[in-house]
Amino acid sequence: MPDTTSPSAAPHREPDLTGRQLGDYRILRKLGQGGMAVVYLAEQMSLKRQVAFKVLRSSLADDAKYVQRFHHEAQAAAKLVHPNIVQTYHVDCIDGVHFIAQEYVPGQNLRQLLRRQRGMEVPQAVHVMAQVAFALQAAAEHGVVHRDIKPENTLITPRGVVKVADFGLARVTIEGRQVELTQLGVTMGTPLYMSPEQIEGKPVDPRSDLYSLGVMAYQMLAGQPPFEADSPLALAVRHLHDAPTPLSEIRKDLPAELCEIVQRLLAKQPDQRFASPTALLVELKQLRIEGMEDLWSNSWAALIPEVHQPVEATQRLESAMLSQTQLLRVRRRRRWSTVALAIAACFVVGAVAAKLLQPAPLLPVHLSQTTSVAKQPTVREQFYHALEENTPGAYRAVAQYFPPSESPLNEHYARLGQRYLAEYYLESGQLDQALREFGKLAALGDESPQFTVIGLFGQAIVFDRQQKTLTATSRLTLATRWWQKVPEDQRRPLLGMLPGKLSAIFLDLLEDRESPEPAPGSETSHLRPFDRLGSRFPAG
Repeated sequence: MPDTTSPSAAPHREPDLTGRQLGDYRILRKLGQGGMAVVYLAEQMSLKRQVAFKVLRSSLADDAKYVQRFHHEAQAAAKLVHPNIVQTYHVDCIDGVHFIAQEYVPGQNLRQLLRRQRGMEVPQAVHVMAQVAFALQAAAEHGVVHRDIKPENTLITPRGVVKVADFGLARVTIEGRQVELTQLGVTMGTPLYMSPEQIEGKPVDPRSDLYSLGVMAYQMLAGQPPFEADSPLALAVRHLHDAPTPLSEIRKDLPAELCEIVQRLLAKQPDQRFASPTALLVELKQLRIEGMEDLWSNSWAALIPEVHQPVEATQRLESAMLSQTQLLRVRRRRRWSTVALAIAACFVVGAVAAKLLQPAPLLPVHLSQTTSVAKQPTVREQFYHALEENTPGAYRAVAQYFPPSESPLNEHYARLGQRYLAEYYLESGQLDQALREFGKLAALGDESPQFTVIGLFGQAIVFDRQQKTLTATSRLTLATRWWQKVPEDQRRPLLGMLPGKLSAIFLDLLEDRESPEPAPGSETSHLRPFDRLGSRFPAG
């Protein structure tokens, strides 16, 4: 739960608290940092639970106004107890360290999800919109305006529950006094998602958060934000004066009523938006979207998924998060046996058609590497346990406890574990390890075109980060060989793995691959396709 604020103080190297114990909390590892705080994963010893341990930067600890704001943030968040809001457990100062202990939400944030797949299907997007709206409704009832609704603050658990984090910029009423926490000279939110009145420094209310939700909704459905610009100032001007391209022009498959809801959320004037999050929820409930029935059947508290009984709408979001085949679009538990038989049949057919020469085994492990990882009843639960742990050992344990050779289902989840192990290394900056793990997927070839493309895309991202542009382009060129064998409904999510530059290169390569070869004797007939592309891309 990073903090977006940036004090004017000079850069200061923060001490790493990993391994220390502060009161009841043992610091395990760093999760992230922002302008005001550093966030660690910690264990609360007395309750044997993991928490997000948010520490005020030491460079700010001597500044009374930042200490005050830090504790006001805790007071604001502690008032909000709701399934869709990250819960605050404890605020204190021990050994000069000011900290807030909050609920730890395993999984990923919406930004990470949108980075993997540019657009979301309608049920998935509405599912996120509704859960964020429930959170904003609970906040509004307590006089709290978030002020920084954005994908990074929208956390999604492996089971698809959405939780809004970081009320650090909130305007909150404390003991009858209205405290404007942004009066301390800090940044007011993120320009990409800020409402016009927030940009102008005018008073804000819950309708400002609804505008920010509208920006997120537009991005989820269109695959891009409504406004982009080269500088924060230019972006702010667009939010103030420009109208976004209508969603209906970008995606013809969207219900007209949903497009109207998003357009209303993005109205420049607050009084032209929904009057409250509750009013938005009423409109969302009127939508007739297949798969969303369970969202409205009972009170929201009753819909929080149990470990073994995820609701269908949550399962749809789960499928989007993983960007995988229909294997992951499982239904309720009572339907599992039928689905499992169909899945097994599909993978048996694929196994029969596989090449005799097998690539290196996925996720090779030794027992000593994963003895601390608990074994789960099923391979699926083992994989989701790995997502929650988010450690290399947990991902390797999927294949250790459920050998891929024993069933097609085990093999599929081993490949999923391999992908997320590679992405773990990529996101943590361990590029050599990421390259190696993506390479194991890239070696699958015709045995699994979809995972082969994932592996090649991952390698391309690594090489691009290493500024090896031509090598990255060569991996994308190889990926074009298997692209047509990837199911059509999976191509868009896979393409979303690539950052914008690599995505454009890949689409150019695809177009070139599908273009007719030059006639014999022409100026370029002696060049290989990759050579003909060389002039488009900078040398790496």
